[in-house]
Formats: sequence, C-alpha cells, structure tokens
Amino acid sequence: GFVFAPSPRQVAPQRVREIVRRLPQSVITVGVFRDEHPRRVVETMREAGLFGAQLHGHEPVQNVAEVMVDIKWVIKSVVAGSVEARQADQYLTNLILVDSATPGSGVAYDRRLVDEIPKSVRVVLSGGLTADSVGAAILATSPYGVDVSSGVEKSHGYKDPIKLKKFIENARASFTELERLQPTDVAQKDPTPFNWEKE
Repeated sequence: GFVFAPSPRQVAPQRVREIVRRLPQSVITVGVFRDEHPRRVVETMREAGLFGAQLHGHEPVQNVAEVMVDIKWVIKSVVAGSVEARQADQYLTNLILVDSATPGSGVAYDRRLVDEIPKSVRVVLSGGLTADSVGAAILATSPYGVDVSSGVEKSHGYKDPIKLKKFIENARASFTELERLQPTDVAQKDPTPFNWEKE
C-alpha cells in the first residue's frame, strides 16, 4: 500500500506511478487515504495508477459509497471496539480492516474485539502485529487477511526486509494451520483463494 495521508510514510502520486509501472501485474497496489474528499481520492488513484483504495479515517458511509462508484476495490478501516466496527457491514466495502485507535503506532488491541464485527464482513487484521505476534493473532481471530506497517520497520517509515520476510512466512504458516484446524469453516467462508483479476 502507498500512503497518501499525512505521515512519515507519505508519498507523492507521481512517485507512486513510477513505482507501479515497474511492478509485475500480479502485484495488487492500494492507496491509503485518511478523511480525504471522495473526489480527491478518485483523482489521486487515477493519477497514481492504483488498483484499490484503503480509507483509513472517519469517512462516513456516504463518502465511502461515493468512492466505490469509481474505484472497484475499497477497504474501509474501523477502530476495534467502536460503533463503526460493530456496524461494519453498513459500508458494503470489499474488506474491513480492524485497527487500533492509533494506526501505525504499533499498539495492539484486545483481539477478542474482532468478534464484534458482523460475520458477513471479510476482516483484515491490523494493529500492533509483528512477525512474533501475527501467528497467534490469526489463529485467534480467523481473519481474511492481515496488514502490517510499523511491525516490520527498522526505523520509523523504513521497512526491514528481514522482518517483512519473517512476518509473511509466519502469517502463511498460520493461515495454513487455520485451514487444517477449521477446514469446514474456512471452506464455507471462502472456498478458493481470492482472484484479484475477476473482482
């Protein structure tokens, strides 16, 4: 994901476009926004040449819906334990990302709060995840996916390739274990891996 919201990780749309052009087509590219006007989200997405948008602020349902008119893949973040989290199905987005109250801070939250999310919603787990904690978090919450930022950084705003590799390895191992432990539940939720090209 490419962060457009004010942050040490923020990057300009023109720079993102240069990077995206060099990536394999199989790489899914997402722009991260926070409380941005829907029209500006769409304009930035087009300028940067990205596939999906992650709305990581306090965007109301109406604004999310407006973005979804033009962007076919949208992720909405909610704070664990919030009213928005308990009513996350109202957004009708492709995924709901459950984060802590201070995104990007590395602060974790009580993973039991994920149980408050409506069962019809595909959840991406975020907030305080690291290579050491992601496995247990996946097994405890059975999410659709996981998201990490500060948990794989060597310094603020800079990713550590070794930490990132270990995070991915541990996450994959735990999703495989989850399928082994809950084959029926997992099959009912999502019988095949996600096909990005058809969505």
